[in-house]
Amino acid sequence: MIRLDRIRLVSADPETLAGFYIGALGFSRGATVRRAGETVVPLRLGAQAVDLVGYDAPGRPYPAQVPGWSPLFQHIAIVVSDMAAAHARLAARAGWRAISTAGPERLPASSGGVDAFKFCDPEGHPLELLAFPTGREPEVWRGPGPDICLGLDHSAISVGDTQASLAFYRGLGFSVLSRSINTGPEQARLDAVAEPRVTVTGLAPPGAPTPHVELLCYAGPFARAGLTCDDHDIAATVLVFSGADAPPREDAPRRLRDPDGHRLLLT
Repeated sequence: MIRLDRIRLVSADPETLAGFYIGALGFSRGATVRRAGETVVPLRLGAQAVDLVGYDAPGRPYPAQVPGWSPLFQHIAIVVSDMAAAHARLAARAGWRAISTAGPERLPASSGGVDAFKFCDPEGHPLELLAFPTGREPEVWRGPGPDICLGLDHSAISVGDTQASLAFYRGLGFSVLSRSINTGPEQARLDAVAEPRVTVTGLAPPGAPTPHVELLCYAGPFARAGLTCDDHDIAATVLVFSGADAPPREDAPRRLRDPDGHRLLLT
């Protein structure tokens, strides 16, 4: 049964970027791995893993000001036990950029009632701090951890058509974990998108529900065509899935693209 094993972030300088994730977000790191054409710095936060991957032939930097509705926008949600403390520690570091326009936002109950704050790391990768309401935390996030940042809840990807994406991910064995339609001024400030109406669909991999994948579909006449990146570009995030049953067919490719071009690697 497949599970989301790790998230690969392309980096222009993995060693320096690792310092940000360790100091600002509580990650730990393993030994640097060098192989033909690339350098990998493995990071962990709780039970989840992120690889920072630098290429000998680097691609383009992350585009400036990528809006939340763009298919290039793919963020990692980091669960925190104390939003105020996590945001204060982040604020004490240099180099990152806020996406949310007014600090952490508490979303209405219809949108999950969570506290959230979106920002970009020093190389432009979108991230989110996420705190669940007290007493309503998913079981995996209950109880204290060694750091105020507990682990990775999901990778959220922006899509143009929820149904097309659902068909693709269901074909890999994913199931719907949650659904909501997020609107209102809190969501607008969180995303820096005017008058947003976002269909949010949580998808659980068949092997384990955490971390999961979240589909974000922003309603509106957005020009999504042509918003792509090459494999060595900083925006070329890869979701790496592992599991003995994936892929189910011998002829299935190990590298996949979903309908909006997001990269998946099945191992």
